[in-house]
Amino acid sequence: MSLDELKKEAFKNPHFKKEYDALEDEFQFIATLLTMRQKAGLTQDLLAEKMGTTTRSIIRLESGSGNPGWKTLQKYAHACGFKIQLQYTH
Repeated sequence: MSLDELKKEAFKNPHFKKEYDALEDEFQFIATLLTMRQKAGLTQDLLAEKMGTTTRSIIRLESGSGNPGWKTLQKYAHACGFKIQLQYTH
């Protein structure tokens, strides 16, 4: 079974779909981090070196298993050549 087929099957369960949808913002945030790093042409190892941290820290950040502070997010963005901004919507 492919990942798309598995996802389609899982979405038939309303509880699963609700929980998945609740994580949408987090998934989008992680995708944004990955896009920044890829556009910068950096590997996780190179990014870690530029930030003065470990590759394991980058992996945790990009997997969503960490809880980074604002300064860490700024360092990540700057190391990739980007500026990070906070926005809100209602």
